[in-house]
Amino acid sequence: MNMFVCQAVLFDLDGVLVDSKISVERIWRKWTLKHGIDYDRLIAIAHGRRSIETIREIAPHLDAVAEAQRVDLAEANDPEGIVAVPGALELLNTLPADRWAVVTSGERVLAEARLRFAGLPFPPLMISGDLVTQGKPHPEGYLKAAERLSIAPEQCVVIEDAPIGIRAARAAGMSAIALSTTFTPEHLQEADICIPSLEAVAFTPAADGSFTLAIADEMMPSFAE
Repeated sequence: MNMFVCQAVLFDLDGVLVDSKISVERIWRKWTLKHGIDYDRLIAIAHGRRSIETIREIAPHLDAVAEAQRVDLAEANDPEGIVAVPGALELLNTLPADRWAVVTSGERVLAEARLRFAGLPFPPLMISGDLVTQGKPHPEGYLKAAERLSIAPEQCVVIEDAPIGIRAARAAGMSAIALSTTFTPEHLQEADICIPSLEAVAFTPAADGSFTLAIADEMMPSFAE
């Protein structure tokens, strides 16, 4: 049994709590067709990043602020294919209300729309992309979440689906559980462990206020093995 003892769990949103891959790729495909940009090159770096940073890298000749707003608004108005990741609702319902947060690269309006489309509860704390000056892999979002929860970074566990998010968690001094919902395990080796589903995670509270996230060995072994 792989166990993580912590004081709080910080979730990425897309690919971790919400399956939005179909919507994300549909909107970006339309955008690249409009601007004559290589879709495959863009989508290879888009998952887990703020739209503005993706556009700045792929299309520096465009107004990244305006284009990112258009992309995020289009995604916020696209409910088709948005569903909860298996095990997400069950896990969130077991966690103490003041001990979990969402740290997402999307802007708040987009994150709230995705949660609503997926039928998931709004988090007690959300650090969205518009609340940070530097997106993942910078640790700003995760550090801000820990600060607002009044919990030391090393007492937080992050659940992420993208290499860029795992690097952000590591830079913040936090443990990281990877979900292989968007990338294959080979791309997620910077995490402490990689699992196929949140259904693998069991929550157990302790008398001292901490809690344990336990993952059965048979779900997926540690990368160290």
